[in-house]
Amino acid sequence: MSAMQQWLADQARVRSRRGVVRSTEVRTRKALDLASNDYLGLSTDPRLKAAANAAVDTYGTGARASRVVVGTLPPHLDLEDQLCRLTGQPAALAFSSGYAANLGILTALGGPGTLIITDEHIHASMIDAARLSRSSVETVPHGDLTAVRRLLAARTQPRAVVVLESIYSVLGDAADLSAAARLCAEYDALLVVDEAHGLGVAGHGRGAVHAAGLAGTEHVAVTATLSKALGSQGGAVLGSAALRGHLVNTARTFIFDTGLAPACAAAAAEACRIIMAEPELAQHVLGNAADLAAGCGIERAAGVVQSIPVGSAERAAYLASALAEDGVLVGCFRPPSVPDGISRLRLTVRADLSTGQVRMAAGLVAQLLAAR
Repeated sequence: MSAMQQWLADQARVRSRRGVVRSTEVRTRKALDLASNDYLGLSTDPRLKAAANAAVDTYGTGARASRVVVGTLPPHLDLEDQLCRLTGQPAALAFSSGYAANLGILTALGGPGTLIITDEHIHASMIDAARLSRSSVETVPHGDLTAVRRLLAARTQPRAVVVLESIYSVLGDAADLSAAARLCAEYDALLVVDEAHGLGVAGHGRGAVHAAGLAGTEHVAVTATLSKALGSQGGAVLGSAALRGHLVNTARTFIFDTGLAPACAAAAAEACRIIMAEPELAQHVLGNAADLAAGCGIERAAGVVQSIPVGSAERAAYLASALAEDGVLVGCFRPPSVPDGISRLRLTVRADLSTGQVRMAAGLVAQLLAAR
């Protein structure tokens, strides 16, 4: 066995011993889904399917090139326009994924003259982006704006970027965006808010940044994914026209990547229209989240994500497997997604679930937690 193959085998044994083995198996058994991110149930909405099919019929299955060559198609521009209408932002740029959008903005803004300050609970894509940005990077304790202030006050770099999530993906708690924006304005810093779990849910679906009255603010930029509440695929950066122009010319994950598939762009644009026309969708999913938290006997989180700490990775895997056997799929967050010792079940609801379905699932979760 080669040294590389031996190392791979050793790593597999370590993962098995720690209870952190992951799988890509297809689940064929019908079950109630409390694990995906399809918050508004739009991924199967006939209107999104029709928009995607029409885009395929007109433009084909792929963009065929980078957006800066010949890959920009009408669905991309329509998507960016609809994202601006939904969020109240002046400009938008669509990427092939939310991960690419996060990598794109921080690497394009980074460098030796930029200090990047990140909350310790930001998504892995933002962590990777900060590492790749060639910037000085400082990480602060979760939600600690006092630590952010201290770093901004002491900085020597001419530029600074503060990175938060509007609603965090593991704990489901919300950032104080108003206070963060005031702090960034005071110290001439750019606030970058990852709205992956806020768009389509917070602020009647228009996002937490819009709800905080920060839409269109020059020193606030937004990143988003199209694969959660919007029910499609892709990502976006929203902010000033100057920021968009800079990204078109410098963001490597935009320039050197094939454009977002036209079907995905068209479906996401249709989702934006639906969310604006039907704000009750956001209210309904938040109501389901409240019912789920109450039924599980846990404190309700700010958004759709409801998080239940269960201790070890092994216990989290066991509980998730037992719930799957009972017909309920939940997220199982273990290292490296969370630190050792605080593995958790992550439950998400959808707007297309009935109250009865939510309460049934919550009862199963509560029963299993009490028994184990």
